[in-house]
Amino acid sequence: IMDMSFAIQALAAEYLAKNRGKLPAEPLRIPASIDVDVARRKLAALGLEIDAMTDGQRAYLGV
Repeated sequence: IMDMSFAIQALAAEYLAKNRGKLPAEPLRIPASIDVDVARRKLAALGLEIDAMTDGQRAYLGV
């Protein structure tokens, strides 16, 4: 879990650096794309992958 935590922190720092001056001066949520990217990379390292939601699942969740 520590490897994933460090990866998220590093990618969040990169996100903040790339968006300097464009973000509000307040606590922000990490973009979901960063979480998903780290999860996909971790699973790939384990020889696994995330399956995609079906249209029905996306409709149910409203995404």
